[in-house]
Amino acid sequence: MRPHRAPTAAGPAAVVAALALLCGCGAAGGLESAGDAPSAVEPARLWPGLPPASAAPYDYGEGETARIPVRAPGGDVRRLDPVAVVQAGLTARTDRDSGQDELPAATVREIRACRTAPGDCPVLPPYYRDLTGDGREELVLGITLPGRQLSVRAYTPQRGALTRIMSTSDAVISVELAGRDLILRAPSAIAGYEYRTAWSWDARQGAMLATRDEIVRVPGRPGKASSPPAPSVARR
Repeated sequence: MRPHRAPTAAGPAAVVAALALLCGCGAAGGLESAGDAPSAVEPARLWPGLPPASAAPYDYGEGETARIPVRAPGGDVRRLDPVAVVQAGLTARTDRDSGQDELPAATVREIRACRTAPGDCPVLPPYYRDLTGDGREELVLGITLPGRQLSVRAYTPQRGALTRIMSTSDAVISVELAGRDLILRAPSAIAGYEYRTAWSWDARQGAMLATRDEIVRVPGRPGKASSPPAPSVARR
């Protein structure tokens, strides 16, 4: 939104000067034509006879939610134990299929042993942000996976329990909170470039969706690869 400026009083001299500026009136610095504007070109649809897609080509885990049997007193996610949340979610079924939480078996064992072997616990410290815009904070958790992968999850308090509104895994460079978006940066097979995926709340779906997925040039990075990026699991 453009900032509003308070109007100021203008006398006759100021009005004359403004009119002279608008019409040019031979003064240096007057308005000049920039030429004809380019004509708008409507998009052309290629191969209009193609049949519709039968299934989504790639699964990001978008729109998939799960009910987590953990109570958030007063809807305050800061009072929750992150390890208890992840442990409770190990057997939670998603609303989209009959599968359970998809984590490697070794990671599941480490999560179950977080109390007895905290040094090997893969659950990272939590972050908090209002991602849904309802004035309450959501819980954002990370779980380290084998092969330098990371699972990123977000939870919101709903109806006396928690709902997992995001769950995705990738070989990430970093995870960032920008406003109400979660942004994941991941390595690309093209040297000097990286993937950036922005996850945003969608009220109609009741979940975080990957609203923007792009490959971008990284300033200052060399153009040739010195080593291949870490292999990525299915990006979901």
